[in-house]
Amino acid sequence: MTEISVLLPSVLQPLAGGQSVLTAPVDRAVTVASLLDVVTGDYPVLGRRLRDETGALRRYVNIYVNGDEVRRLQGLDTKVAAGQEVLVIQSVAGG
Repeated sequence: MTEISVLLPSVLQPLAGGQSVLTAPVDRAVTVASLLDVVTGDYPVLGRRLRDETGALRRYVNIYVNGDEVRRLQGLDTKVAAGQEVLVIQSVAGG
């Protein structure tokens, strides 16, 4: 069994116990949605920051799988395989 790493920006790290990387053990390709379910299982506030009540990705959150933004792929149904890197970016609003 191998794992998938989810890299978090510093603004989200306090919601994940201060961790910059969350890992999920996998033995096959999984969807981004199921990966998020696993890595946010212990961090419900983080889960709510990434997805809304319907489970959709919040508009200010971008997720990249090996450098490709998932909205340009299959969204939360995008497949992720063991060893791939998933990067979460939260847009910062203000001015």
